[in-house]
Amino acid sequence: MKHTAAAGYGGPLEAVGFVLLGLILAGCTAPLETPLDAAPGVAGRSAQAPPGREGDRMRMVERQLLTRDITDPRVVRAMRRVPRERFVPPDQRQRAYEDRPLPIGYRQTISQPYIVAYMTQALRLTPDAKVLEVGTGSGYQAAVLAELAAAVYSIEIITQLAERARDTLAELGYANVQVRQGDGYAGWPEQAPFDAIMVTAAPDHVPQPLVDQLAVGGRLIIPVGQNRQTLTILTRTEDGVEQDTTLPVLFVPMTGEAERR
Repeated sequence: MKHTAAAGYGGPLEAVGFVLLGLILAGCTAPLETPLDAAPGVAGRSAQAPPGREGDRMRMVERQLLTRDITDPRVVRAMRRVPRERFVPPDQRQRAYEDRPLPIGYRQTISQPYIVAYMTQALRLTPDAKVLEVGTGSGYQAAVLAELAAAVYSIEIITQLAERARDTLAELGYANVQVRQGDGYAGWPEQAPFDAIMVTAAPDHVPQPLVDQLAVGGRLIIPVGQNRQTLTILTRTEDGVEQDTTLPVLFVPMTGEAERR
């Protein structure tokens, strides 16, 4: 789900990506919109979703995820637990569970719930996984990852968003997430290797530093392309890297170092 021409820093130009997905996924009916990345009670994770919009959250899961191809029970449980309304500006909270991205300021968005769940499911996370997220944005995707993995390291290029996400995640008790401000192109080498890496902005190539920081057996999901992209999954093996492509999407470009390569 993130950042000046880089919703991959929080989110793809998701409204448009959503329209593309609507061509191939049943139930995708949200209009195009222009924007302004384990079991309960595990130590270090949110022990219990706070009260508030549980009914809306349950309906979101039932109607937007289970009717499509989100089948991993751990991902479904995480999407039921994380309070999406806490990651959007106050004037957007009534729309928090709509089937669409929402603006979070700084020309960035929080991703459509389906995209969050789809990309999370594609990583095939285990409870002991260490995950890198490039593009913190609102922090919502990081919270979902934190429900499933042991540790999440998230990088956000926009200072204000990094600070806001860090505060929100701390308030909700996600002690297993670290957020830092910076350019995610180079990854987080001092914490490598990672069992999974998620990128939420679109470069025109896969950054080699991210591939280098992927553990053997690890998976990286990233939108790749210029005008239109494809969600691409790379799996590191003992012999090299295997690559698969999945959904056609339209994310905004990754900014920073990616633009100079």
